[in-house]
Amino acid sequence: MSDDETATHAWHIEPREYARQEQRRGRRHAYERLDPARTALVVVDMVPFFVAESRYCRGIVANIETLAHALRAAGGTVAWVVPTSTAPTAWARDFYGDEVARSFAASGGTGSPRERLWPAFTVDSTDLTVEKSLPSAFHPDSSALPELLAERGVDTVLVTGTVTNVCCEATARDAAARQLRVVMVADANAARRDADHNATLHTVYRSFGDVRPTAEVLDLIRSGSPGAR
Repeated sequence: MSDDETATHAWHIEPREYARQEQRRGRRHAYERLDPARTALVVVDMVPFFVAESRYCRGIVANIETLAHALRAAGGTVAWVVPTSTAPTAWARDFYGDEVARSFAASGGTGSPRERLWPAFTVDSTDLTVEKSLPSAFHPDSSALPELLAERGVDTVLVTGTVTNVCCEATARDAAARQLRVVMVADANAARRDADHNATLHTVYRSFGDVRPTAEVLDLIRSGSPGAR
């Protein structure tokens, strides 16, 4: 695999799931509008450890960058979340084995959180950069993200990053548990396989939040910006 090879997931929500939600609430999407000033783009684990090894991760970089630029311009928050680097826990060594546990424990890399991001991203001085110690950035004691977003009055989170069915799904579930409006961006999350990716989209759409592609989220940002009102 060449360094510049990319791929995109063939994502979908089954028609029966759209029909189920339309019957329940009278509309396909839970959140038909958003206030950019109260919205955060949460970018999960887009660090070289994951991105360099996955063409699907590299395939979502452009969408994340586009969303970040649009939301910033509309007065919203961009939050970059990276894994903390630490010694592997006894639980991790038991579950993964010593070698993999050590690898995952070091996955966040070295340097400041900003320095550890995939280098293709543009990070603004107004952005948040946060370390997390658990799969979910919203799990109690995992990171400072919930408090930082609360200080900015955020009520909506756009979940992006990798891996869709692990840290991104965990983040989406815990954000919903905190009564935040969750939108998982279907073509700005990456997993190892389409099947894994789509299983999470199904679960999130059914029980925890909305699922929309980048183009639709950009429309929501534009239509919710002060100049469009």
